[in-house]
Amino acid sequence: MNRPIRVLVAKVGLDGHDRGAKVIATALRDAGMEVIYTGLRQTPEMVVNAALQEDVDAIGVSILSGAHNTVFPKIISLMKEKGMNDVLLTGGGIIPEDDMNSLNSLGVGKLFPPGTNIHEIATYITDWVKTNRPF
Repeated sequence: MNRPIRVLVAKVGLDGHDRGAKVIATALRDAGMEVIYTGLRQTPEMVVNAALQEDVDAIGVSILSGAHNTVFPKIISLMKEKGMNDVLLTGGGIIPEDDMNSLNSLGVGKLFPPGTNIHEIATYITDWVKTNRPF
């Protein structure tokens, strides 16, 4: 890959807790990725449109509000509509394991609970992009 991996980090809905998203954004930047942070209170449409405009390799959604079973399916559906089949949708937050498995079966990538080692997240994104978006 001739350019850094580009990741959009987003907070969707009314969830106002963004410390984790900012920590992840900074850590991914420190790992050599180009990070676009959308800020709070984004809609799924805003996230997907920003990802398209920024030509990102991955979208990372931080969600603590309990709306993960609404937010992730909506984003993955919009991504499919726009032909973004080679863009990773990943994320993390307070998501029960059963819900993580259900979301994975819809096409959402690995989801990370609070306390996950940041290196694990960066490695997952890097490996996924190298495998699925060769340049």
